[in-house]
Amino acid sequence: MDADWVARFADEVIAEAERRAPGKPIVCASGLSPSGPIHLGNLREVMTPHLVADEIRRRGHECVHILSWDDFDRFRKVPAGVDPSWYEHIGKPLTSVPAPPGSPYANWAEHFKAPMAAALAEMGVEFRGISQTEMYTSGAYREQVLLAMRERRKIDAILGQYRTKAKAKAKDDDEAAALEGSGAAGEDDGSGAGGYYPYKPYCSVCDRDLTTVTSYDDETTALAYTCACGHSETVMLTEHTRGKLVWKVDWPMRWAYEGVVFEPSGVDHTSPGSSFVVGGQIVREVFGADQPIGPMYAFVGISGMAKMSSSKGGVPTPADALSIMEPALLRWLYARRRPNQSFKVSFDQEIQRMYDEWDTLSRKIADGTALPADQAAYRRAATTASVTLPETPRRLPYRTLASVADITGGEEEQTLRILREFDHEIAGLDELRPRLDRAQHWVTTYVPAEDRTQVREEPDTALLASLGATERESLKLLSDGLDEHWSLDGLTTLVYGVPKIQAGLDIGDKAATPELKAAQRAFFSLLYRLLVGRETGPRLPTLLLTVGRDRVRGLIDS
Repeated sequence: MDADWVARFADEVIAEAERRAPGKPIVCASGLSPSGPIHLGNLREVMTPHLVADEIRRRGHECVHILSWDDFDRFRKVPAGVDPSWYEHIGKPLTSVPAPPGSPYANWAEHFKAPMAAALAEMGVEFRGISQTEMYTSGAYREQVLLAMRERRKIDAILGQYRTKAKAKAKDDDEAAALEGSGAAGEDDGSGAGGYYPYKPYCSVCDRDLTTVTSYDDETTALAYTCACGHSETVMLTEHTRGKLVWKVDWPMRWAYEGVVFEPSGVDHTSPGSSFVVGGQIVREVFGADQPIGPMYAFVGISGMAKMSSSKGGVPTPADALSIMEPALLRWLYARRRPNQSFKVSFDQEIQRMYDEWDTLSRKIADGTALPADQAAYRRAATTASVTLPETPRRLPYRTLASVADITGGEEEQTLRILREFDHEIAGLDELRPRLDRAQHWVTTYVPAEDRTQVREEPDTALLASLGATERESLKLLSDGLDEHWSLDGLTTLVYGVPKIQAGLDIGDKAATPELKAAQRAFFSLLYRLLVGRETGPRLPTLLLTVGRDRVRGLIDS
């Protein structure tokens, strides 16, 4: 477990805010482009400032976490599976593109913003959303746009210091994908054959940004442009609102406009010549403000998958993660690692180990043996400054719930009967929710069909007939001991103990010789083959409880 990075950043942000603007609310910021599914890597862009802002609030300071929706970005590509006719919308603002077919939302941006906003609410993340479409089209940024155009030569000179470096820097496929997936980060910087202009209008005829500014008059603010569609016109920037600053100018402009003190950035924004580096110089020299404090955050991966990029499509979203894990657990994954450390979110069997770690930490918290950094991460996962996240009232191990759900197919009466074998005080399944529902969804959605457990309907007579005397004896010892050991702990002792008895040891003996371990593995494999027709399966004590004594005997008695 890492040291308490959240507290350290909160210390720095509070001190810096006091230096910049004493007594004013502290502003932490995130930015997301709803150009496609907002994935678990993007979630780090929100969780890092959320955790810091929440810690600042816990200390009694007024703090706002703003989330800028970059919904005035251009529509860049049509994802796989979407009607090719959407190609006609490439170059339009995301809020001007129709939502994917069948969507109830008004436009493309709203379609992808909505599930992310719902997931953040479920996770207890408080933020003030800002639509960049609304900000630009309302004229809120008019003075900033005019300032940037007046200072375009200075901006061009700043960018010129980095353009050669950026071109010389080799980009591997992953970084290129990350840039493409980060929305506005991949835009041009405003340079062109006709001179440098940091403002790019959307065409008033085709509504695309396939435009080239041909001239600008500082005194009258008359801006002339041509579009690839053939349209040309002159607009007055004191009135025009259908356009935006190029990304490398837009981002520092917003830092100054919002008074941002803390904002992290991904590794694709922090290399030499990238948006965060250049933006620091532009915000100081053009907009007269300070760059935010902001750590670089590393990528978040998925077990069994390559690094996520929304440009590739099909990557898991926060909503997907919340369908298989409780909100506090998902928060914990982001809280316990420093931003510059990568980690993985598990959608495979590793989720069971992840839940085991969480439950172990919960027990240490309860008995007061958790380390200070672990306590801090747990507190930030389970609570915020204003709410305590809901938790499952009666916790059974996730792997147990998943095994039972796998074997029963989610049938509630059978599920309740079996789970009462683990905890006799369970009154009903609602006590086990939402964890039970998450485990059931994981089994039905993410466990491959070939790994699902199908208990045999009839005994494997051919296998039973082929067994030797030692194997037959092991099955009889198991069958005879079921009644006496019919509990999770008892069956654990029994299945490990049968080979011990055959080796002349006591069933509870602690011996663990290589020979005994080999005999246990062989016994386990035999049971799996007789019960589920495979070499492996759910933990045997859980499987036996789920199948039931009579049915187990019917499948193993020769």
